[in-house]
Amino acid sequence: MYVFETTIKQITKAGDKKGWTYIEIPEDISQKLYPKFRQSFQIKGKLDSFSIKMKTIFPMSGGGYFMSLNAAFRKGIGKKTGATIKVQLERDKTIYKIDADFIACLSDEPDAKSFFERLSKSHQNYFSKWIETAKTTSTKTKRIVLAVNSLSKKMNFPKMLRSRNNNID
Repeated sequence: MYVFETTIKQITKAGDKKGWTYIEIPEDISQKLYPKFRQSFQIKGKLDSFSIKMKTIFPMSGGGYFMSLNAAFRKGIGKKTGATIKVQLERDKTIYKIDADFIACLSDEPDAKSFFERLSKSHQNYFSKWIETAKTTSTKTKRIVLAVNSLSKKMNFPKMLRSRNNNID
C-alpha cells in the first residue's frame, strides 16, 4: 500500500470534463503501483478513512495519474475542492463481472448483444455499473430495458445518456 497526501482539485477549463473533481497520483507512486505502464488501471485503498475498490485511474499527459471523485466519493470523504486528503492505494487486480440480469436480457436481443460485445471492456462496464447503482429493483429494471434498447440501436453509453436526457432517439 502506497500512502501520500494530495489536494482535491477541480477542472475549470471548458470542455467535457469541466467541473470534475479529482486528485492527482504522482508519477513516482503510479510507477510503484504499476511499473512502466501508461494506460488506465484499477486501484483500491482509502481516501482518508473512506474505502475504495475497483476504481480506475487515468494517465495524465505530464506523467502521473488522476482519479475522478464523483459525488459519492466526495460525500464519503466529507471534503471539497482545495482540501487535503490522505490517500492509500494499491493496484486492484479484481476482475469486474458484468451484471448477470443485464447479460440475461442481452442474450434475448442478438443485435444488442452483438453491439455490446464490440464495445471496449471499459465501455461495457459503464453500462453494467450504471445498472448496478440502481437503488430499487424497479429502477434497475428500467435501466436494463433502456440499455438493451439503446444497444439494439447501436448507441454507446454516452449517446444513450444524452438521448435519455434529451428524450430523443
